[in-house]
Amino acid sequence: MNGYAIRGIMKLIDVYRLAIETGMKHDPRPESDVKRLLEDERKAYDSMDEGKKQYFDTERLWNPYADSRLSYGDPDTEVTRLMWGIDIGTGEVLLADRLREKGQRIDALVAHHPLGLARTPFPEVMTMQNDLYLDAGVPINISEALMNTRMEEVIRNVLPANYNQATDAARLLDIPLLNVHTPADNCVEDFLTREFEEHPARTVGDITEHLMTIPEFQQSAKFNSPPKIVVGSKSARCGKVIFKMNGGTSGPKEIYQHLAAAGVGTVVGMHFPESHIDEARKHHINMVISGHMSSDSLGINIIADEWEKAGVEVVPCSGLIRVRRI
Repeated sequence: MNGYAIRGIMKLIDVYRLAIETGMKHDPRPESDVKRLLEDERKAYDSMDEGKKQYFDTERLWNPYADSRLSYGDPDTEVTRLMWGIDIGTGEVLLADRLREKGQRIDALVAHHPLGLARTPFPEVMTMQNDLYLDAGVPINISEALMNTRMEEVIRNVLPANYNQATDAARLLDIPLLNVHTPADNCVEDFLTREFEEHPARTVGDITEHLMTIPEFQQSAKFNSPPKIVVGSKSARCGKVIFKMNGGTSGPKEIYQHLAAAGVGTVVGMHFPESHIDEARKHHINMVISGHMSSDSLGINIIADEWEKAGVEVVPCSGLIRVRRI
């Protein structure tokens, strides 16, 4: 029991906080670093003029992930059944409303990918990649310099987004809407890192074979989307392996030169742009695409299990492959 509420009777804000706290438990960064981020936000808020405080996102005072937000709904709404999907758009909002019309209980919608309040600030979580690269042996000054340039590009790309499209639909139909992104990505990165520490791979083929022992990847393969080697071969020895599953979106392509210099032999990720594949090939780094929906589902399922242990049912939709480990 998580201590939030009587089993099966939780408020929306408690469910949301449980997701954030679960993500924090699996955060690859030192706990002290995460707490320092929250402390810095508190100091920034306390030093503001009263007139500016109305524009401050107060979730920053307890939630260290800018890409996860409660975008619409009364935080005190009692919830027993949530519908969670990888991507939630107007279509999924209408689907939830239709299910309600048919008599199904849907207390709130949960997205994985950022929307609403989380959409434009989500590039902030890209700094988490610096810790991954630092642990892999890349000097922090190099990764931060490269990441800052890449973050500026991503920020410019998201500024034109119609960030409230799904949120407005949810508001009109009065369906609470939140999203949980980096906390779930933390969970899958931690899961796979630990899994391969317990079952070290010798070759790149060993990586894909072991991924295929995990239910989410098995189910995805049945949908013709198995893990795929995009640089290297099954027989190639994988060397030092890192799992890049969080950090918002793809980082700087220039990082592969420095990963190679640090001794990294293989990078496993949910997806990679062509420019990253080209750079990995140039610097002789093997690359495995684990799969986007399967990897996201694995991370989501770890949080969904925590919700269901508290008595809150999760209805999967929009690409979520629901696998229970409870």
